[in-house]
Amino acid sequence: MEFKHSHIKGLVEIIPPIFNDDRGFFFEGYSKKRFEENGIPFNFVQDNQSFSHKNVLRGLHFQKEPFAQGKLVRVITGKALDIAVDIRPKSPTFGQWQSFLLESKSNNMLYVPEGFAHGFVALEDTILLYKCTNLYSKVSEGGIIWNDKDLNINWGVTNPIISEKDMVLGSFIECLT
Repeated sequence: MEFKHSHIKGLVEIIPPIFNDDRGFFFEGYSKKRFEENGIPFNFVQDNQSFSHKNVLRGLHFQKEPFAQGKLVRVITGKALDIAVDIRPKSPTFGQWQSFLLESKSNNMLYVPEGFAHGFVALEDTILLYKCTNLYSKVSEGGIIWNDKDLNINWGVTNPIISEKDMVLGSFIECLT
């Protein structure tokens, strides 16, 4: 596995070697030992999976303490532009975001640590799987409006399909004050 550490501390793109033959392919999607060796020393306690039609945008979501979650995100089928926003107030990259193209044909993954808001837009019909380091708690959920003016995220799509819940999320400043 190749671990590409982002300029935003904690964000890591993981690219597994793919073993192809006449039958199909195989890859290792998770190795506790390899992850720990590369600065991701977490146990995953919950798996989530979503299906999104092309142009569906989900996010930006996060869990507040004591239920903050790290996530290992992977596209099972399709392609998605994945966005992570640093919402750690004491971080030197607070308020910065980075995008990652995740696609099933490369099987690359993204580790998003606790203290980040996360979202994605499906660039085609997409199934996304994410392993979480903490259990979901409705009372701890938070979110930032996808088109926040201060963050100025380039989602790469016009007229995304967004849930009513995500359309009324607060701004970056409102959510973190």
